[in-house]
Amino acid sequence: MKLFGTAGIRLKYPEELTPELVFKIGNALGRLGLSSRAYIVHDTRTTSPLVSFLLAAGLMSTGVDVVYGGLEPTPVAAFKAMKEKALGVSVTASHNPPEYNGLKFYDTMGYEFTRDLESRIESMVEKPECIDWSRVGVFTGVENPGEEYYERLLEFIGEVRARWNPVVAVDCANGASYYLTPAIVRALGGKPFTFNCNPEGFFTIRPPEPRRDILEKLMGIYSSANPVVVLAHDGDADRLAVLDPVEGFIRQDRVLAFFAKKILEEKKGHVVVSIDTGFVIDEVVEAMGGSLERYNLGKTHERVKELGVGNVVMAGEPWKLIYTSWGAWVDGIIQAAIVTKAIVETGKSFPKILMDEGIPDYPWDRRSFVLDPPIIRDKVFGDLVSELYSALGEPIRVIDIDGYRYEYGDYSWVLVRKSGTEPKIRVYAEARSRERLGRIVDTVNTIIAKATKRHSGRILEMTIG
Repeated sequence: MKLFGTAGIRLKYPEELTPELVFKIGNALGRLGLSSRAYIVHDTRTTSPLVSFLLAAGLMSTGVDVVYGGLEPTPVAAFKAMKEKALGVSVTASHNPPEYNGLKFYDTMGYEFTRDLESRIESMVEKPECIDWSRVGVFTGVENPGEEYYERLLEFIGEVRARWNPVVAVDCANGASYYLTPAIVRALGGKPFTFNCNPEGFFTIRPPEPRRDILEKLMGIYSSANPVVVLAHDGDADRLAVLDPVEGFIRQDRVLAFFAKKILEEKKGHVVVSIDTGFVIDEVVEAMGGSLERYNLGKTHERVKELGVGNVVMAGEPWKLIYTSWGAWVDGIIQAAIVTKAIVETGKSFPKILMDEGIPDYPWDRRSFVLDPPIIRDKVFGDLVSELYSALGEPIRVIDIDGYRYEYGDYSWVLVRKSGTEPKIRVYAEARSRERLGRIVDTVNTIIAKATKRHSGRILEMTIG
């Protein structure tokens, strides 16, 4: 049974993620034998407590003791797993719509599960094995598991030499970071002005995915607080988007390049980024004396684990950061902390900081296509890969580890891939001129439109950002 996508399990409840299936997943997880103890936290989705208890029952049926932490961001699950040498579980569908729910698993070192562990769960899930009644696991609850995470994170960030105390808009997407991120911002010298920070599982005001097209529509509301910056999470706070009140959405690659520069200033080393990142990161890493490689989207943690945290200073994907000196997991809250500290200490807006740090902004585009009927997606994708190869000129390099990335001699590139969590075709592009980017986008749009029609379908939705 195929359960795992790009990052964990995400399925619709209850037609796909059935109560019986959740129990079976918990049973398979317990039988991996990684630890006799598990910490479970969850996001704000209406089904998350239910899924948490079903998973706990499955774990306990194998003799694993379960500690239930309740409503907390995903990074807390990874942090507790590392600290307690236990399994960590976050019940979340991350940025997916509210009808979805899912699971992210962490090993005893705080690493998100590798594909090998995911495959082992999938191979075991159909045949649960329950131990004798006298040896089932114990269920306990713990209050405020995020408190220690908060204290350790502030200790890691270090002393702040504040030059001002600016207003920082914090949008938690009605998600699990509703209290932690504002508290971190306040402790670092910012004045948090909160938006969508009431925990609510329907995501009424905005979808939990912090995309450009979603967030820039809210800029008028954010600007009412007169903030210096807007920090926006997804539902479980492993992602962060940064917006400027004047310039709007700040490209994720520039944010990652900023993190890379700050981290490489402290320690030279290797940087791992996902296949969908732009050349601005390459430029910064090279200038700072580091080395860089690209890896599968959603799996950069696997490469970190292969190489060892001592040999990788940072891993990153759009919206996501693994800061290995802090931990082996993706963490959106530490991103908010780093950005806040930089603004408070410099007395500057984030775009001004990026400019002063020499981090350029190249024209870019990210878009996703939902096709109807979904069954034609693979055929349309195949046509797109084939036709795109020569449509924009001969690529000087093709990377096919996760979709197809075509790179050209003018430093433009385009990546096409199938989403691992939703029935979408995703397209990413960058160029040094808007004219070249426009040609790339128009070419992709035309190929997809014609291929969809050829296979008797239609484009149900196209989103940008």
